[in-house]
Amino acid sequence: MKFEQGACGLLPIGVVIIVNSERMRSPFAAKEAEFHRLLTCLPAASIVLGMRAMIVKEFRELVRDRRTLGLLIMMPLLLLVIFGYAANFYVSSLKTAVVGPQASQVAAQLPSLFNVTVTQSSGTKADAEKLLQDNKVDVAFVAGQTPVLALVNGSNLFAAQSAVAALNKAGNKVKTQVLYNPDLKTSWVMVPAIIGLILTFIGTIITSIGMVREREAGTLEQLAVMPIKPSQVILGKIAPYFLVASVDMVIVTVLGILLFGVPFNGNPFAFALGAAIFLFVTLGLGVFISTISQTAGQAIQTAFFFLLPQILLSGMIFPLEAMAAGVRWIGYLLPLTYFTMISQGIMLRGAPITSLWLPFGVLTVMAVVVFTGATLRFRRDLAPGTPASPAGKQPAAAQTVSTA
Repeated sequence: MKFEQGACGLLPIGVVIIVNSERMRSPFAAKEAEFHRLLTCLPAASIVLGMRAMIVKEFRELVRDRRTLGLLIMMPLLLLVIFGYAANFYVSSLKTAVVGPQASQVAAQLPSLFNVTVTQSSGTKADAEKLLQDNKVDVAFVAGQTPVLALVNGSNLFAAQSAVAALNKAGNKVKTQVLYNPDLKTSWVMVPAIIGLILTFIGTIITSIGMVREREAGTLEQLAVMPIKPSQVILGKIAPYFLVASVDMVIVTVLGILLFGVPFNGNPFAFALGAAIFLFVTLGLGVFISTISQTAGQAIQTAFFFLLPQILLSGMIFPLEAMAAGVRWIGYLLPLTYFTMISQGIMLRGAPITSLWLPFGVLTVMAVVVFTGATLRFRRDLAPGTPASPAGKQPAAAQTVSTA
């Protein structure tokens, strides 16, 4: 270690440099110089000054890193709001249908928990099952028989648990039958949602990191001189992740069926179509995240902001019906919410694609909007402020040289 003469003898040269630099930057140079002169006379002065300089340096770097600072400040607030308003497993209102003779009388005698939305005096048990398969109601009562038959939609686990608990209090007056998940197994509901979570993880985090590596390696600029469009570049970049995510989806689906006994009652092609559209949404989000991130660390932080709400607010863990209205509408803006509707509807209820038109339509709109936005943003990164020249045309200078 090198030393330099100080006010109290020999001092490490690093301490003298720190003291001198602090003097020059401080508006109170005289007072701060006196403070440092007294401080350097104390034992272990170099350790104290070194720690002080490092603490100031880290605070300045933290303030400059807005993304990390936002993560430290906003994440606790976000978790507080989410768990305060969304962490509720009890569903206090159940969409209910009453069909068959005496449907009006039975609907009038139901407790307030059952919100009767459909009343069909001429309806049959098949009509009630169709309403449940289309996920239009949570419970369907079939009147005109003794006891009254109550059909419960077991694919909505938490709503079904609330319904069964209330119906058990009626005793022999009601016969309860749970459809699509007779034993109310959690795994039957979680496996279709986990498939969507895996696709979300690959689409947002893995894809964004892979795209950012181009920028970190300095090869992103090389893509600007290639005679292909930005959309073609994006499609070429995300194609491997699309294939890997598809293989993971097949593996998880097969393992869920074999290990947990989850049924697959619907059309596999409709399921594959929904997964493909959902993948385009998540891959587009990954590309968009990569365009606003300079490093892999920033990409992971930003992807975490997109991933956490989808886990907590998509209905995968907490039922949407039990959330507060403001938080629930955030869940309706998340793509995982609609893929969960598709996967549970096809795998558990065997719902046709016609009854799932809403989640299919919303995911399609999301895929178009997100992929278009990611392409425009990526095009700006490839050629900022420079209009793309048509392929195959050479600049005038190049043509002059070639003719010469």
